[in-house]
Amino acid sequence: MQKQPLAEILRPHSIEEYIGQEHLMGEGAVLRTAIENGNIQSMIFWGPPGVGKTTLALLIAQAIDADFFTLSAISSGVKDIREVIEKAKKSEKRCVLFIDEIHRFSKSQQDSLLGAVEQGIVTLIGATTENPSFEVISPLLSRCQVYVLKVLSKENLETLLKTAVDYLQNHIGSRIEIENTEALLRISGGDARKLLNAIELVTWMTPTIDGVITLSREQILKVIQQNLAVYDKNGEQHYDIISAFIKSLRGSDPNAAVYWMARMLMAGEDPLFIARRMIILASEDIGNANPNALLLANNCFQAVNVIGMPEARIVLSQTAVYLASSPKSNASYLAIDNAYALIKQTGDLPVPLHIRNAPTKLMKELGYHKGYQYAHDFENNFVQQEFLPEQISGAKLYEPQNNARENELRRYLKNCWNDKYKY
Repeated sequence: MQKQPLAEILRPHSIEEYIGQEHLMGEGAVLRTAIENGNIQSMIFWGPPGVGKTTLALLIAQAIDADFFTLSAISSGVKDIREVIEKAKKSEKRCVLFIDEIHRFSKSQQDSLLGAVEQGIVTLIGATTENPSFEVISPLLSRCQVYVLKVLSKENLETLLKTAVDYLQNHIGSRIEIENTEALLRISGGDARKLLNAIELVTWMTPTIDGVITLSREQILKVIQQNLAVYDKNGEQHYDIISAFIKSLRGSDPNAAVYWMARMLMAGEDPLFIARRMIILASEDIGNANPNALLLANNCFQAVNVIGMPEARIVLSQTAVYLASSPKSNASYLAIDNAYALIKQTGDLPVPLHIRNAPTKLMKELGYHKGYQYAHDFENNFVQQEFLPEQISGAKLYEPQNNARENELRRYLKNCWNDKYKY
């Protein structure tokens, strides 16, 4: 087997060879145009593993003839950042600093980048698998353009697979016949690195018969399953296990939820990532069926942030068990999506005059705030009046679901609004 991983050997050497991300890198696409014009600003690449973030950073640096520096947020600190900045100051060329997994940098580490980015000493390219809105500090994020990279398409993966097979055939001198490409594509999950690791592993572990290496579906699955530790050494199971964890919470199974959470923690997953996902689930999947769920999940995040591991595992476990054991409702989640859909359909409708703010005399003369009825002046602190634009009056976006707490909300709303919203 060659010394370098196949993914490294087959890394493209020019923009033209780059595969995938057509929305950014296709002819006339925004990032492709910026590269061709040399108009490169600091940026963040947000996307799952193996979709070309590192490769794209290398190609950008090459295209603009820049010095290329790279740091990994896992192993680098403020001292390393300062050393790169000092080298960049002495360079006569433009300097690109690529930081892999930038979401793992602390606030102080990210702060140390601000001056160099703002002054143009380095052009920062950060790569992250997590939402940069939560993981990158606002001052740094405001100085960067965020580009979302997508999972590679089937066509992208098939192109990569053909390139890999051509290389391996030339390298080992045997013909490779893949009886079922679907198995390899499914295993990859849209991740180029996974795909190349898989085809390399299966090829080298399949005997050559009469000058041909035949890769059947059974052989592919057998080799991958037997060598999962090697195949998954870069932690690609991360997405499968967090998915299993969330689905277990949503499915009200505290046993499975704690199991998958333990798997993540033992593998070194960031406990704050787990806590943050539980906050989202508490609102998205439990909501007003048990409002305390969101309070506990938020407090869990704060506690984990303060005490750290290994004790944080206890707080995480308590919260996971509580969320899994809570009644479920996604009514609030559906309500905001319904509102988004309605706004896209109807546009920016004007605010009714009686509920507009009227801080000036002119606004009052124009009828702003006129006719507004202050709810607390009425019995039970409620009076029927219109709060939606006339064109969508009566639109029901929130539909309480069938659980004890939301049934109470339904009764209250029906008592208030009678038949207006059909509660």
